[in-house]
Amino acid sequence: MIFDDVPISGLLILIALFVLAIAGIIFVRLKSRLTDNSATGPSSAKTAESWYALDSAEVMTRLRTSHEGLGEEEVKRSLAKYGPNRLPEPKKRGPLLRFLVQFHNLLIYVLLVASGVTAMLGHWVDTGVILGVVVVNALIGFVQEGKAENALREIRRMLSPQAMVLRAGRRGTLPAEELVPGDMVLLHSGDKVPADLRLIKSKDLQVQEAVLTGESVAVVKQTGAVAHDAVLGDRRSIAYSGTLVTYGQGTGVVVATGVNTEIGRISAMLEHVETLTTPLLRQMGQFARWLTGAIIAIAAATFAFGVLSRGYSATEMFLAAVGLAVAAIPEGLPAIMTITLAIGVQRMARRNAIIRRLPAVETLGSVTVICSDKTGTLTRNEMTVKSVATTTGLFDVDGVGYDPHGGFQLDGTEIEVIDYPILSELTRAALLCNDAALQEKEGEWVLHGDPTEGALLTLGLKAGLDQFFEQEAWPRTDVIPFESEHRFMATLHHDRAGHSFAYIKGAPERLFEMCTRQRFGGEDVPLDIDYWLHKMHTMASRGQRVLAIASKPAEELRSELTFADLETGSTLLGIVGIIDPPREDAIRAVDRCQSAGIRVKMITGDHAVTAVAIGTQMVIGDGETVLAGHEIEAMDDEQLRAAVDGVDIFARSSPEHKLRLVRALQANGHVVAMTGDGVNDAPALKRADVGVAMGQQGTEVAKEAAEMVLADDNFASIANAVEEGRTVYDNLKKAILFILPTNGGEALTIIGAIALGRALPITPVQILWVNMITAVTLALALAFEPSEKGVMQRPPRNPREALLTPMFVWRILFVSLILVAGTFGLFLWERNQGSDIELARTVAVNTLVMFEIFYLFNSRYILDPVLNRAGLLGNRYALMAVGLLLIFQLCFTYLGSMQTLFGTAAIDAPTWGRIVLVASSVLILVELEKYLVQFVHDRRK
Repeated sequence: MIFDDVPISGLLILIALFVLAIAGIIFVRLKSRLTDNSATGPSSAKTAESWYALDSAEVMTRLRTSHEGLGEEEVKRSLAKYGPNRLPEPKKRGPLLRFLVQFHNLLIYVLLVASGVTAMLGHWVDTGVILGVVVVNALIGFVQEGKAENALREIRRMLSPQAMVLRAGRRGTLPAEELVPGDMVLLHSGDKVPADLRLIKSKDLQVQEAVLTGESVAVVKQTGAVAHDAVLGDRRSIAYSGTLVTYGQGTGVVVATGVNTEIGRISAMLEHVETLTTPLLRQMGQFARWLTGAIIAIAAATFAFGVLSRGYSATEMFLAAVGLAVAAIPEGLPAIMTITLAIGVQRMARRNAIIRRLPAVETLGSVTVICSDKTGTLTRNEMTVKSVATTTGLFDVDGVGYDPHGGFQLDGTEIEVIDYPILSELTRAALLCNDAALQEKEGEWVLHGDPTEGALLTLGLKAGLDQFFEQEAWPRTDVIPFESEHRFMATLHHDRAGHSFAYIKGAPERLFEMCTRQRFGGEDVPLDIDYWLHKMHTMASRGQRVLAIASKPAEELRSELTFADLETGSTLLGIVGIIDPPREDAIRAVDRCQSAGIRVKMITGDHAVTAVAIGTQMVIGDGETVLAGHEIEAMDDEQLRAAVDGVDIFARSSPEHKLRLVRALQANGHVVAMTGDGVNDAPALKRADVGVAMGQQGTEVAKEAAEMVLADDNFASIANAVEEGRTVYDNLKKAILFILPTNGGEALTIIGAIALGRALPITPVQILWVNMITAVTLALALAFEPSEKGVMQRPPRNPREALLTPMFVWRILFVSLILVAGTFGLFLWERNQGSDIELARTVAVNTLVMFEIFYLFNSRYILDPVLNRAGLLGNRYALMAVGLLLIFQLCFTYLGSMQTLFGTAAIDAPTWGRIVLVASSVLILVELEKYLVQFVHDRRK
């Protein structure tokens, strides 16, 4: 019988492996059914009420509540209707299902069959190695599978654990999950908003919404209704769940809880966003299908030819077909791929890019578009005064962030502040009318207080003022804090002689109403509104937020300051332009990405003017074209696809907009990397081919949704990661181009032997030895290849390009034929010289291995020549691998136990000489082929 020589234990293992594979397929079908049942995402949910556009009285009427809050019975009814204020736990797959679905991959099936074949051959070491590769790959996928679930858990943790509530006229604190629509919630500085609230009272209330909108400046809230079509960042009458109160106090009525909140909607989006497979995995899946079909077809044809044409027995041809299959299967390829990716992960980690998902390493190399959030990614997330306008002129201010080092220029010339009295007084006013503080910690300047006040304080320090000295010289006696209704802040100061004066800062439009005069040439002259409007326009065109600063003398020994004192008669000192400036290294990184053919797009929640100004400084976009959130909403998917390639700046963007933009780019064939740090970025991060989160200022939700985390929050690290990604893919191609000719040469040798009616030059066990020993030594050395010259000057590779291009197929076939001719030729020569079969096969095996040693140096560069010092000696790991392999081959040839196991025999020095001479031919022939290919390519140009 055909299976007479096959161990029964091997058959049992093979059966068990196929049962495991079938179980995996069944569970995958169940998985697909579960996915289909949950495919209706947030788009099918009921549209949220536009509470922000309703008058507060109407809101309370609709929710059947009052200023006293809900009664006990109303709370019970609402809790029964809406449920607790928490995000529901999604249905989870059990550990067994999560593990088994990892085996649903055609290449894994090929490996399982290969392990079954080696088991039937009784080669248990190789069986263990192959199964080990399969299990390791499955475990990696099993661990990474839960990242979306972790992201959802982090979103749930963002809900405030406690809330101060007014119920039935009584104030109390209760768990946030007990809140219901209609509850009256009281907010104070430092509170995390526990639910979506429609504000009905506000006292200087400012809320930091960066996690939802990406805006770095706290939003001043109001109680009045806003426009129905207002985007998320403009809905000032709503305090959203999960945001942070930074200043003031307020009262709001709960309008949404749990999954119905804005953060709940993002959670639902994240739960239903599809994670795309990577280009490499798609290519390997296609390659595995092609390889499987080819192996089965060739093995079947060889079996039929041997039985029908050559008269071999079915048993003999079955074993020959098994040997052919073993020869054709690249058993070591998955391990080499995993190790190459892992080495890329280590390289990237040294350059501040932490990879959470192995295939993302290679995907980075094919990225065609990077969609970047503005705040904290392209910019520093530190407000900075960049312009100061007085009646003297427009001054530019050096330095960025809260570092108090910098200078002032007028018309491009460096100036001393002390030589400009108006500028000097303005910077003093900015420092004294201020509640912020700066502290240096380990070389970094840390702000305590409002970011805008931090920028003004830094301005004063850059002017050479000492904060503590100025506060002692001009002590504060009273203050009118900033209120959204009045839009200014004022402080009252006096000197040691008792002279009193007020400094005022606020919205320019408001201070223009309060000022009748302006400081000019050491005296106060009538206010020239047109002059200041012109300066404001100049600053606004730079994307700067404008703030005005004024002063007013007060009565001697005055100790109180009232609104009536400031209604009129103040003197305008000047206006300042404030912006969150771009990172200098990010500007260089954007240029580097563009040189590499990668389009950089900025998607932000900021206003269009600010976005365009930052884009101009970053050299992103054309300085004019911008697509706003309301314009995106007006487009259907086809219109957005048509528009998205021509626009590089997107302003006032919501989470849905970011997700739609990523999908539109992918639909146009782009491989998209999305950077971000807030909760609002998480759905787009997950959907993108490579999600990139910020490690320092990024939320845990964003990190869990992303494939890569930047340890230094630096956009420049992305360019480094792209370079490493391209290098990894190059090294993967080199490994494939090295391994497959070996398999091709072995398979063609067996086919040639059958066609000529000769004994097999290499047995299946010897084939496994060659495949595994060269994979773990020579092929592995290619994973350590450094980046080639010009790797960041070439365009991204086409993600649709097949793994085996026509050039690759030609090279594989060309090298395979060289290996067949030399290996089979020396085998026949030894047999014709009267050598026994064991010696001839030993020569054939060593010839094949020596071929691979010489071909390793060819493979270091796919097209460039290697016959130079760098090509031959530039990778010390390759030299170490060659030395290690030679030791293995000496053991294979001369150790008695190895001779018994593999059927080998000792060979003499002249035979080694012939082997080296024949095997070295591949180095010369492939280098000649590279030269001819390059010559033809250049002629076609």
